[in-house]
Formats: sequence, C-alpha cells, structure tokens
Amino acid sequence: MISLRQHVASLVAVFLALAVGIALGGGPLADGDGSDDRAAGDHAGTSTAPTQPSDSDQASARASEFADAFAGQGAARLYADGLDGHAVAILALPGAESAQVKALQAQLVAAGAAITGSYTAGDALVDADQKTLVDTVSAQLTAQLADPRGDPAAPTYERMGQLLGIAMATTQTSSVRADLAAVSVRESLGGAGLLTAPEDVRNAPLVLVVLPPGEVGAEASLATRTILSGLVSGIGHNALGVVVVGDEASAADGELAALRESDLTGPVSTVDGIETTMGQVTTVLAMEAVLAGTTGSFGASGSDGAVPLP
Repeated sequence: MISLRQHVASLVAVFLALAVGIALGGGPLADGDGSDDRAAGDHAGTSTAPTQPSDSDQASARASEFADAFAGQGAARLYADGLDGHAVAILALPGAESAQVKALQAQLVAAGAAITGSYTAGDALVDADQKTLVDTVSAQLTAQLADPRGDPAAPTYERMGQLLGIAMATTQTSSVRADLAAVSVRESLGGAGLLTAPEDVRNAPLVLVVLPPGEVGAEASLATRTILSGLVSGIGHNALGVVVVGDEASAADGELAALRESDLTGPVSTVDGIETTMGQVTTVLAMEAVLAGTTGSFGASGSDGAVPLP
C-alpha cells in the first residue's frame, strides 16, 4: 500500500512538472508564428502596442501559485517530523538572500529540526583571486590542529572545507558540543575574514549551504567548480549530510550549475528553485533523504527528479 508520504510526494512532483510545463508552453517554446509576425511588423515600420498577458501566461502564473500553495499547506504532513531530534547548521555563501535563508530555516523547523546556528562565508572564501589566502590559512591551521578530521595533503579548497566541517558539523546523529578544535577554527577563520560564526553553538550533523541568486553569484566556470566542489566535499567529509541549494537561475548557468557539473564526494545533495515554496519544501525532503542515505540532484532541473521520494 502506498503511504501518505509517498502519495503526497508524488503529487508534489506532478504539480511541479505541471507548473514547469505550462511555463515552458507560455514562454520561449510558444513563440512560433508570433515572432514572425512581430518581425514583419518591425520591418514595415509599424509599432506594436503593449499587449496584455496571454491566456497561457496567466495559466502558467496560476499553476505556479497553486503548486507553491499546495507545497506550503501540505509541507508539515509531508515532513512527518522527519528531522525531529536532528540539528542543522546553515552556511550562507556571499550574496545569499537573507529572506531565502529565513524561509528555509522556517521549513526546517516545521520538519522538527533544531537550528544550531547560521554561519556566513566571507567574500574571500569563494574568490578565485584570494586562493593564496585560503591556501595559507587552511594549511597553517590544519598543521596547528593536527586533527585527524583535517588532511594536510588535501587540495586547497577541500582542506578548507574540512576545516569548515570541523567548525560547524559532526558525523554523529545528534548535535555535539563544540570542541576546542571547532572553537579554534571559528576564531581563526573569523580573524582571516573567511567566516562569521555564531558564538557558543553546538556542531550539527546536517549542514545546509545556501548559494546566492544566479544573477548575483559567479557564473559556471572551472574556477567556480573547483572552489565550490572542494568546499562542499570537504564539509561532507566531517558531516553526516550536506544539502546545497540555489535558485533556478543559479541552476541554469551559475554556481549551482557548476557544482552539479563537479564530482562531489560524501553525503551531498543539491536542490534548485529555493525562490519558491516548492523548492524550499524540496530542500527539507532532501535533508530527510540524506539522513536515510539517499543523495542526488533535485528540483525543477534536478537530474534525479523533482523531489527525493522515500
């Protein structure tokens, strides 16, 4: 028998597909003869008066609003307290929107999660021109700590990611009190302008990494892939699970796209569309799935489906 959770999750996927399909139908794929008519009008020197939204555009908007309303109103039942007893640390990369971070935090709490703290990455952490700084700080700090969770021989950004994991995360199923190494990393990275950390917070088994909107973040490139995949894989080395999220623009040709083109290691999932309620709900489902040992790429353009089904 299909469980309630499976049934609702399937419906979420269906409505997301419906919203995306209608959007495409009312967008670039619907140009057809209309574009030829406009071109002919321009060639003839005539002007075209502003047009009202087409029926397909209005239908697309209604479908999108319905999908978000459906996801928001059914979220609590769908989560089924799947994160109850588990803690999450949030890492906002430079440019991440505070409104999106707060919305994601609210959805995590609705699923029963406890938020240990929100960390903010400094601009230099993801700036390719600042690689020397990142390399020097991470190498010196790893050597000073002599902690088995940090590999001195790891590439620059993976080594830094391991340090971020030491600062924020744990591989235990429950949160743990920050040890001396965690406190030292927080202070050292703070002094170098690479990380702003909350004071006296516990380390969490789960980490949510929030990317900036696509129009703000870096474009997909080799440098972006190297930086983000290293940081995320490094965090995953010292966490029970990591979920990286971004908006649809980021997934199209931005940082999330670059990350998805990388060879990630560890318990890492990605989710796009966080500017919508649907994407925020999918983020929580991905977090629950990581706990169950399932990782993947989810969302409107996710290669593993719209939502991670149980």
